[in-house]
Amino acid sequence: MNTNILALDLGTTTGWALRLPDRPIVSGSQSFKPSRFEGGGMRYLRFRRWLTEIKANAQELHAVYFEEVRRHAGVDAAHAYGGFLAHLSAWCEHHQIPYQGVPVGTIKKHATGKGNANKTQMIEAARRLGFEPADNNEADAIALLDWAQTQGEHA
Repeated sequence: MNTNILALDLGTTTGWALRLPDRPIVSGSQSFKPSRFEGGGMRYLRFRRWLTEIKANAQELHAVYFEEVRRHAGVDAAHAYGGFLAHLSAWCEHHQIPYQGVPVGTIKKHATGKGNANKTQMIEAARRLGFEPADNNEADAIALLDWAQTQGEHA
């Protein structure tokens, strides 16, 4: 239990959950919605700055897990996810932090027993773990962190 793990549900609203030794798990969701007057790349610069702040507050990250999405309902969501994933992987490589994608179905099955659980079921699963997620993004990150902890490598 001496490892710092960050779990992320990447997107314009990114869900996150962070485990630090000897502290309660913290979680939330962070918006990277571009403002009306920003260029298209600003959301990714804000995302990288946010990752760096989390790393500074944690003092060290030993592993980052992210929800690996293979299909998106829309083109915009797919483009945004690809941008966040590119910046996350480059940031992790730069800081020499191991990172791993976990398929959506694996996370949902771990949390609910169903690989196709809906948003409400994922929120309920997070509540059963003792959390009160603000939205499904935070709930997904909590479920991902719980999955990562059960894998043993970083538990």
